[in-house]
Amino acid sequence: MNSLWKALILNLVLFGSAYASIETYEFENEADRARYKTLTEEIRCPKCQNQNIADSNAPIAVDLRAEVYRLVEDGQSNDEIVTYLVDRYGDFVRYRPAINKQTYILWYGPAALLIIGFLTIGVVVWRRKRNTALLSAGQKTQLTAEEQARLNALLAQQNQGKNDL
Repeated sequence: MNSLWKALILNLVLFGSAYASIETYEFENEADRARYKTLTEEIRCPKCQNQNIADSNAPIAVDLRAEVYRLVEDGQSNDEIVTYLVDRYGDFVRYRPAINKQTYILWYGPAALLIIGFLTIGVVVWRRKRNTALLSAGQKTQLTAEEQARLNALLAQQNQGKNDL
């Protein structure tokens, strides 16, 4: 009985892979094949979120690969094909969205945050150096008599609290 289960599982594994579809498209020349490959690697699968249609096995990706093949065979340019797909599925299908008003923050936001971060670090370092230079030059700030008396009272109160514990 055990060997029967093993044979059944082996058959399912072997025959299951036989039903996997392998798409083969015939192109008139190598330039069209290269265009097709480039386009399918640059277009994102709408279902898989972070996979291009060349690597995805989702049904929508299969349909999109067939559509790209048809458009390449019809002689449309890469820009026309991408425009057609963007019109149908939105800018999401592009891995590299176009630079326009809606995508400025996407393209330039990380650089702006990096510049702001470096400027902030620069200001902090500059202030510390300036304060260290002022203190080492002997320009220490002295407390007034009133401030010194208040400080002494606070320290005495804190010490008394520790002694009570």
